[in-house]
Amino acid sequence: MKTDLVATGFIIDNNKILLIHHKKLDTWLPVGGHMELNETPDQTLLREIKEETNLDVELISRADSSLPLPFSINVHSVGDHNHCSFDFLCRVKNLKELAINNELKGAKWFSKEELDSEQLLPNVKDLVIKAFDLFSQKAK
Repeated sequence: MKTDLVATGFIIDNNKILLIHHKKLDTWLPVGGHMELNETPDQTLLREIKEETNLDVELISRADSSLPLPFSINVHSVGDHNHCSFDFLCRVKNLKELAINNELKGAKWFSKEELDSEQLLPNVKDLVIKAFDLFSQKAK
């Protein structure tokens, strides 16, 4: 089965995480997308977030690295192919500019407590909880 490289952003602001409702997959996901030729994962993510939500973000990385590093890398099936996903923590810079494109059914900010209000894929929910926990550690 074919495996595509993707980058995913877990955008957190004011103790909430932004999830988008993807039209094709009909589920709530963090923002992200496929890497294009000659893109690094962080370049892909910044482009995809801007295209899908019109937001600018800061990638949060470890203090000991000059490169943005993902907090998770995983491979999962999306039906007809696999994704190898580089998952990054992000802080939004222009919150009031949120505007979704036509690939999405919607976008919503979720608190940790609201995650059960929608049917999230188990692996997505696990990564969202991990992102919340890591973000709160970085904020200390």
